[in-house]
Amino acid sequence: MLRIFRNFRVEFERVVLWKRLRGFVGGLWWIGVLGAAMLGQMAETGSVFADEPTQVKLVQDGSPLLVYQAKSNPKKTYVLEFFSPSGVNILRDSPADHKHHHGLMFAVAVDGVNFWAEDAASGSQVPVGDLKRESISTGGIAWQSLRQTLRWQNPQGSAMLEEDRTLRAARIGQPPATLLTWRSVLRTPEGKSSVQLTGSPYFGLGMRFVVSMDAGGRFFNADGHTGVEGTNNARSAWCAYTAKADGKPVTVAVFDWPKNPRHPAAWFTMDRGFAYLSATLNLSKEPFPVRADQPVELRYGVAVWDGQVEPAVVEKCYKAWLNMGEPVANPSSPENSPKPKGSLSP
Repeated sequence: MLRIFRNFRVEFERVVLWKRLRGFVGGLWWIGVLGAAMLGQMAETGSVFADEPTQVKLVQDGSPLLVYQAKSNPKKTYVLEFFSPSGVNILRDSPADHKHHHGLMFAVAVDGVNFWAEDAASGSQVPVGDLKRESISTGGIAWQSLRQTLRWQNPQGSAMLEEDRTLRAARIGQPPATLLTWRSVLRTPEGKSSVQLTGSPYFGLGMRFVVSMDAGGRFFNADGHTGVEGTNNARSAWCAYTAKADGKPVTVAVFDWPKNPRHPAAWFTMDRGFAYLSATLNLSKEPFPVRADQPVELRYGVAVWDGQVEPAVVEKCYKAWLNMGEPVANPSSPENSPKPKGSLSP
């Protein structure tokens, strides 16, 4: 009888152990399934286990327009990648020679705090609230739009400047171009009657290109001047650069909005060591005040074509951009972002 009881207990414990083991393995299987689903969603939306996506890709008809770095990396938000109509990316992010260069970025100094650099004394562009995403249209053009509010704060966490940023991208024209409108509205933080914008000659909306575009390129502007000698520190309605991106010729142009302060823009261009293009407010020579009762609106267009396009093509696109007007939101599109879900040194 004792032997039967012992055998029964051993068998009972074996069954219980097997059920527990089976439950544990099943739990691991479900964790794997859910984890794979979360990773798949993360890859699709750019979300990294957070309420807002780290990166957002804008696409038109299955073709990429741009990728936006929506969270500070480490101290700025910016356009990480910008694609030609054939899908060639022209932007380089945080290269080893200048880690603070981030694709297409907007940065200046505010009351002596440098938001261009990224050392311990530099300020940070901190997203506030939700990143809003929508589809909008005007003149038969379908735009993909992102809106974000940023608090520019010093290393101690105090607000120095507030920015309402809107990016709108679409594919337009013949020859086709990818066109981006960058709009920043700058305001003083609560409690400040004014702030002073200053900076080096390259502070503004600046662009760092992929390494293959650093050599053999050519700058030209709306006034017919070419090369760094003809475009650097020159005022013009637009400035363009043509070079080869990974063996494929491309042309990129930046447009200055006629209502921008100090239009036409003062341009910074360089092609020694690496190529760089920046639209500036000439802050190194003349600081610019932002007053509490007068928010400052800045608007720029950025276009990229496949191939080496002529100045006449750039001018035509610039005029078309000026005449596009203000896009209207598509009511069928929700206004929200996906949930989780060398010697010269700009």
